[in-house]
Amino acid sequence: MTDTISTKTFLEELRRYQKGSVSRRHFLGVTGLGLATAVMAGAVPGLKPRRALAQNLSGTLNFTTWPNYFAQANFDEFTKKTGVPINVAVFGSNEEMLAKLQAGGTGWDVFVPTNYTISTYKDLGLIEPLDLKRLPNYDLSTQDPRFVSEGTIDGVVYAVPKDWGTTGYVINTKNVKSNPTTWKEFWDLTKGELTGRTMVHDYQLTTIGNALKYFGYSFNSNDEKELADAEKLLLEVKPHLFAINSDYQPSMRNGDAWMSVCWTGDAVQLNRDIPEMQYVLGREGGEIWTDYYAIPKGAQNPDAAYAFIDYILTPEVNAREVEAHGYPSTDSRTNALVPKAMLENPILYPAQDLLSNLEFGAAATLTNPLRAEIMARFKAA
Repeated sequence: MTDTISTKTFLEELRRYQKGSVSRRHFLGVTGLGLATAVMAGAVPGLKPRRALAQNLSGTLNFTTWPNYFAQANFDEFTKKTGVPINVAVFGSNEEMLAKLQAGGTGWDVFVPTNYTISTYKDLGLIEPLDLKRLPNYDLSTQDPRFVSEGTIDGVVYAVPKDWGTTGYVINTKNVKSNPTTWKEFWDLTKGELTGRTMVHDYQLTTIGNALKYFGYSFNSNDEKELADAEKLLLEVKPHLFAINSDYQPSMRNGDAWMSVCWTGDAVQLNRDIPEMQYVLGREGGEIWTDYYAIPKGAQNPDAAYAFIDYILTPEVNAREVEAHGYPSTDSRTNALVPKAMLENPILYPAQDLLSNLEFGAAATLTNPLRAEIMARFKAA
């Protein structure tokens, strides 16, 4: 049985947790909140997550997401339980998703937008408000408040969190002998000793954003002069790149690429299989993000869409997702089921001094025509 702690000790542990110096698991264990939550859930059936609603489902679920970003076993289990097969489409950027939705006729039932895009989808009438009564496994009280706000606009919920992460870069230390810690070093290495071995995303937010960090500018800058500096760097770097591709794992694994802009989960997967793959968060800053589940306007199979989202948010199912793809969950119930080694993995949970300089993407970057033009010129160069 957990001993009672004093108010002073509780507040001290709370401050440590808020500063990021202790893990959520440590905080819940020391304060007894973890045990209390578990006991209450066992004693009060209403606190237990409910199973996904799977009655009277038919057809196919068309799901659009990012590369290397789901547990196939969970999808297979959903199909087994419901009889609904899942057709997965993969995209490498939010602007690509936006263009596809604006063109119409996607056939998507569920897609995975990033935090900064949701207001644009709402303003353009491309996203459905969610009926939370159809998502009994979604519990706002168990969500980390840092990662939920942008899914709700004017009190209406349009998207619920999938997970969160950071954008850094991965290096193969077997081939890269230096120890870079900044975005300036990333770009300088690309132009130098790693010529022909570096990849960047086919995604303007991260590619332009991390070029901006070379100069110490905001990741989200829309300033014309600052964007001109970023474009000059990108055009200078272009001949030295191996490829521009948001699905960079295959090239990192087969040794064609030795360094790539990288998201949290890809870094976890690469490091898990090839320990010499190391993840770097540039000390100048960069991106922190939340991805969401959302239903596009006019989804063809909304019943299956709700059943799928609710199923995937079941804590034990969501924990299997985290173990498979390596992106940290926003849900404390899920985190209680994730192996301790993952909760203590610095790729998933970077030190607070590295997190403090990161920026969430800004909505204005998605629709800025200048950014789109710069990315097009960069790719065409």
